[in-house]
Amino acid sequence: MNTLLAATAETGSDRALRPGGAPPLRRAGPTLLGVGTAVPARSYTQEEVLDFFGITDERVRSVFANSAIDRRCLTLPPRDQLGRPHIETQGELLRKHASQGIVMAADALRCCLTAAGLSLDDIDYLCCVSSTGLLTPGLSALLMTHLGLAIDTSRLDVVGMGCNAGLNALNAVAGWSTANPGRTAVMVCVEVCSAAYVFDGTMRTSVVNSLFGDGAAAVALTTGPANATGPRQGPELLRFTSHLIPEACPAMRYDWDDTAGKFSFFLDRDVPYVVGANAEAAIDRLLTGTGLRRSDLAHWAVHSGGKKVIDSVQVNLGLSRHDLRHTTGVLRDFGNVSSGSFLFSYDRLMREGVTRPGDHGVFMTMGPGSSIETALVRF
Repeated sequence: MNTLLAATAETGSDRALRPGGAPPLRRAGPTLLGVGTAVPARSYTQEEVLDFFGITDERVRSVFANSAIDRRCLTLPPRDQLGRPHIETQGELLRKHASQGIVMAADALRCCLTAAGLSLDDIDYLCCVSSTGLLTPGLSALLMTHLGLAIDTSRLDVVGMGCNAGLNALNAVAGWSTANPGRTAVMVCVEVCSAAYVFDGTMRTSVVNSLFGDGAAAVALTTGPANATGPRQGPELLRFTSHLIPEACPAMRYDWDDTAGKFSFFLDRDVPYVVGANAEAAIDRLLTGTGLRRSDLAHWAVHSGGKKVIDSVQVNLGLSRHDLRHTTGVLRDFGNVSSGSFLFSYDRLMREGVTRPGDHGVFMTMGPGSSIETALVRF
């Protein structure tokens, strides 16, 4: 178990975590300063995507229609001379990942810094997260060059960990922040999911193609005293935990498709039930030793993994539709934007303005491994 329990100026982490306890005057752990999101300019309904690719199979159309997704932002291929969608090669998909990813990452990062009252010059550490393309040099170096960041900015690329990667990376970034108090770290999750699509008419690829959308999300954090006069701060990161499900290792994976000559993502039909069955154990591990119960958690920012995944988590954790309102709202409006989707939900929560000092909340993601990642936060 990986923890970042924050001691306070009073009597330590136990009191800091106590339900109803007064918020500490000083925040010793990493604190989120701002969050920002970005998506491509073009948004499509599910029916528009089906019509674009000329898909008439009623089984496939049913999968799209029952996804609980209204619209997704995608970077679809151009049409060929006969008016058909161009079949992109793996090289073309990789170039799409790089070009569209840099644009979205830059937009999300600028939005995040504005919310935090910071500038590009304030960035000391940059972590880029993605699973929709492998680049060398990575997105962090490309983004630094694109934005003109200081050449001595520390950086990290987290690649290929899938939808849970946002919390895996945030754990590492929080560790850097703890070791470098007073300095600013940023994490950017960049997922060009339309650069990872294979359209072959099979039900396997249709499930994936009905679900994912393009998007980027960024968050800034620092470790040090709360700033009562500056921009509104977000929560303090108290603890991270991981829950690996070894028997479900093949359930979510990225395979090479020899026929198509490109990578193809696979989702097992039992993923929602596996995640749901392990959700309670994951949250109980997160709360162990804190004195908190699940009923003490006021806010939930959960990965928008899909309708069945969300329903399974809701049932197994005894949550209400209201608890997961932002998770379902992000799925409805953007689809599954992979590693950054929990930050899309967190952004909506902060814009809602309902959090109160001393409230506790949970970030929760799930993905390949198979694994469930969690973080406990205090506002």
